[in-house]
This record gives sequence, structure tokens and C-alpha cells, in this order.
Amino acid sequence: MRSIQKTGTKGTGGKLDRSRTTGARYMLLRPAGYPLKSMFQEHPAVSDPRLFERYAREQWYGEVVKPGCYLFDRRLYPDFAFKVVRVYPRVSVVGSETNIVVEQKVEKTKAVNDVRFDQVVGQNMAKRKVKVIERFLQDPDKFGKWAPRNVLFYGASGTGKTLIARALSTEAKVPMLPIKATSLIGEFVGEGSRQIHSLYERAEQEAPCIIFIDELDAIALDRRYQELRGDVSEVVNALLTEMDGLHMRSGVCTIAATNKIEFLDSSIRSRFEEEIEFKLPNQEERLALLELNVKTMPVPVETVDLKKVAAITEGFSGRDLVEKVLKVARHQAIMDECSITQAMLEDSVKRVKKDVKEPPGEMFT
Repeated sequence: MRSIQKTGTKGTGGKLDRSRTTGARYMLLRPAGYPLKSMFQEHPAVSDPRLFERYAREQWYGEVVKPGCYLFDRRLYPDFAFKVVRVYPRVSVVGSETNIVVEQKVEKTKAVNDVRFDQVVGQNMAKRKVKVIERFLQDPDKFGKWAPRNVLFYGASGTGKTLIARALSTEAKVPMLPIKATSLIGEFVGEGSRQIHSLYERAEQEAPCIIFIDELDAIALDRRYQELRGDVSEVVNALLTEMDGLHMRSGVCTIAATNKIEFLDSSIRSRFEEEIEFKLPNQEERLALLELNVKTMPVPVETVDLKKVAAITEGFSGRDLVEKVLKVARHQAIMDECSITQAMLEDSVKRVKKDVKEPPGEMFT
């Protein structure tokens, strides 16, 4: 591995003692522009983050960096400046393994007004609890240190965790930045952690807003239940760092969702100050869900007894009712070129129950 060269410290705002610094692990840059304006100067844009990272390492190798200092391009766009927004350790040296990320220009987004709390069937306790988050997002400064920074949604799959988060975004009139934890596990170590840091930087620009991390268990399972890979460890460390630092970001709330709360690593679960449970719908709620969705069916529906369907679907989630009962019956009606019948609905229910009861093939012989 190359040793750190003791070359100039251009852009650091003063000379620093390299003997007391270590190699930077992570550095976030923000394009700052040229020191002088000219109509002939082209403004550079990063087309490939990986290529830029290699380009940046080579030309700034050995530079001492700290937050607030500037690095100047010396090759393709001479004297174009990049401001160092964040670096870890705080005062360190650009090395051959420094992860370098350029902050991208973020277009302001608006909450998509497609779901409201009164359109969500059931989950009354969850809707009541997220009212606190709604009030916080509407007036972050009022809450101060009592702000709901990190909240965990948990419960069976298909019970409306994402739906409530979307409704919260709509009601509070703030953007929601969603990400699936499974997408953070990449081929290269450091890839997922960069996505996390970039996500929180974007949230800081768009605040007040919601960060919604779905399928948290993909990265946050207790070590006893997963093979601990390097990329997963990096992602978890990055996430914990950002969650711990949310008190520095006014108006940002992290909401994570999981259907395996009992398997979460305790160090991650402890970061959430509030846990909100999502329960399977009861019979009355199942009936309301069926009635609501039958109205939007694109094929005719005969006179059916939805109360009976609700009674025989105990243990079904809202998603089960829509995707595995109503949608399957609809497909059957389209194939048979007829209306949806009671028999079709009940047959769909029987299929679901059969799939649940039938054990998978023998794992060991």
C-alpha cells in the first residue's frame, strides 16, 4: 500500500501536522464553483461516481482535509472548487482507500397526496401514535430535544406499515424518502454505507421530512440469525451513526419497518425511542377492507356475502385480502368471462389456507 506523501496542503486553510492525522475513511464533497466567474467556464457534473472517486483519490492523495476546507481540481476543470462537507476522522488525510462521495443536487420533492389517515382501515392505535410525529414535522423547533427522531413500525407483513408512513407524509405535508434495506447490501463493501450517508444528507436538505427504511431486518438481525458480512456491518455502522446524529438535524424523522422485531439486534433496536405495533385486522376491519376494494373492481361483482368472506379470513392481512382473495377471484372471472361470484371468493380463501397448512418439502432426507 502506498504511503501518504507529504505534499502541499492546498485548500485546507492552513498547514496541519500530518504526523498527527490518519487516513480518511469517508469524505463528502459539495461542488462549490469557480473562484472567479466567466461565461466560458463549463460547470462539471459527476457522470460516474466510481470513476470520479478514483480520479479524486489520485489528484488529492496526501491532502490533509477537514470539514469546511476546499479542494481544487487541477486537471479537467482547473480551479473548480469542492467544499469538504464531512470527513471521518474529522481531520485526516486523503488516502488510497478513502470513500469519496459528491453531494448531488437535489430537486425538492413534495408529498404525494394519495393516502390520508381516514382512508386507512384499522390500525387506530398506530394512527393515534404517529400524530406525535405529524405535529413534530409541522413544527420541529417547538419539540427541541423531545422530538420523535427514530421510530420503529413492526408487525405482520401486509398490515399497512408503509401505507401509514405515506399517509403521515401526506397529512404533515412533508416529503418521504423511502429505501429498502435489502438494496443497501451491495457487491462492494462501503457501497451501502455511502447510500445511507447520502440519504441523510439529502434529508437534511429537504427537512422537515421522513426517512422510511423498509425491511430493516435485512441488515439488522441479531448476529445469531445471520452470517455477518462486511458490507452488512458497514451499513449498520453507518445507519447507527446517522441515527445518533439526528439531534443535529432539525425536522428529520427516521421510521423503520420490520416484521421480525424479535430477531433484531439489540444495539439497533435500542436506538428507536418508540415502537408502534401493527396488528392483523379483526373481522369488522376485514369486512371494511373488502367493501372498500370491491368498489374499485374492474369487472362486475354479483351479489356476494362479504360478511361471510370476512368471517372465514381470520389471520389474513389487508394485503392478503386484496392480493390473494380479491385479485385471484378477479383473474378467474376474466378467464371465465363472467362476473365475480361468491364461490370464486371462497375458493380463493381455501387456496390461501391450503398453502399455509401444507408444509414445504422435506429439507433433509
